[in-house]
Amino acid sequence: MRRHFTVTAFVSAQGHTLLHWHTKNRMWLPPGGHIEADEDPVQAALREALEEAGFPVELLPTAQAFSYTSPVQLLAPATIMVEDIPATPGELAHQHIDLIYFTTPATRRRETPPPGTWRWVPLETLRLGTGIALHAGATEVPVAEDVRTLGIAAIERAALEEKAYHVSEKQ
Repeated sequence: MRRHFTVTAFVSAQGHTLLHWHTKNRMWLPPGGHIEADEDPVQAALREALEEAGFPVELLPTAQAFSYTSPVQLLAPATIMVEDIPATPGELAHQHIDLIYFTTPATRRRETPPPGTWRWVPLETLRLGTGIALHAGATEVPVAEDVRTLGIAAIERAALEEKAYHVSEKQ
């Protein structure tokens, strides 16, 4: 089976994570996409978040780097998932090897998302497992379990970073 290497960038700030309605997949997803030729996964995550969310982000470490300085270490993803992608007209079934990163807006604030189906989803919505409506009066669509679980973890990781950031600002 063919495999494509992809990245996902959960963008989280102030107790929310950014999701959008993916029309093709008919589900709520964070920014992400394919890793381009000559691009490392970190560059891809930063690029995808900027292209899709419309503002720059910073990666949040989820593991400590080792103490050596050479060769360069890339920030480790929070997890790596293997996703089965079904065949569509013009595209064969394949898999995505998806490197999942947690990020926060460079401003540390919830930025205005692009117009359309982007939503800052609160932690409580993800914890309760309630759905998100595409527009006023629309039926709420639940968030997939993996997106919900990782969204919660991303918000919690961003909260730690926000707390550390505010402490360092006061010093």
